[in-house]
Amino acid sequence: MPGDPFTTHTINVLHLLLPAGERWFVHVYKQVLPLIRDERLREDVIGFIGQEAMHSQAHDEVLPHLRELGLDPTPYTAQVDWFFEKLLGDRTLPPGRARKWWLLERVAIIAAIEHYTAFLGNWVLNAEELDRRGADPTMLDLLRWHGAEEVEHRSVAFDLFMHVDGSYRRRARTWATAFAALMFLWQRGARFFMANDPTLVDAHASFKDFYVAGRRGTLPATGDMLRSIPRYLSRAYHPSQEGSTEQAVAYLASSPAALAAEKRAE
Repeated sequence: MPGDPFTTHTINVLHLLLPAGERWFVHVYKQVLPLIRDERLREDVIGFIGQEAMHSQAHDEVLPHLRELGLDPTPYTAQVDWFFEKLLGDRTLPPGRARKWWLLERVAIIAAIEHYTAFLGNWVLNAEELDRRGADPTMLDLLRWHGAEEVEHRSVAFDLFMHVDGSYRRRARTWATAFAALMFLWQRGARFFMANDPTLVDAHASFKDFYVAGRRGTLPATGDMLRSIPRYLSRAYHPSQEGSTEQAVAYLASSPAALAAEKRAE
């Protein structure tokens, strides 16, 4: 984003944070497949696994680009990997209730995270201010391709959670875990990038900066993010209420990143 390093780096964090989470999603979902009794849902979950794996690979290509610009993200990515692989990774638990409990906790956390990836996907598909301010078209298309697929498959994680468990108490509890983790890792990444960008001097990142960028439309509005909380915590919630499938599919039909990903898959 020309002349706006804070927005640039706040969005760049997503290229590092999301792939680590998506690799973890794939790992957990492979474990939960035997619990799925609905064949259509099983097919949706298998398709979800394929999409998330492809997203992770596509964003990983951003890492060497950042290094070429003099910004090595390794210290930050090591922290993110520790969070997903160690803190939320497999645990040495005896077979039975304890092991299943930990699996269902992680399935619920993924459903909460997917609420926010769908929120972000819907935001970036409609963030016209990014175009007006001259955001790099290749990076913006990469984000919008990813965002469109998040909107397209936004119901899969929630439907899976409701199928294998559906406990409202678990949904509310794990939402708190997911929201706190996302906010912590996102702001930590933005601060790391701003502090280590070799082209900046005495740069910093703050929640005020995020709020201001949200007001001008280059980042999600703080108010919109806060209003998304009661929607997810409503007992009547379903992800189909978030975003537009038609808009997402239309973008995927013309996106250079989407077409390139489809060609690689073939």
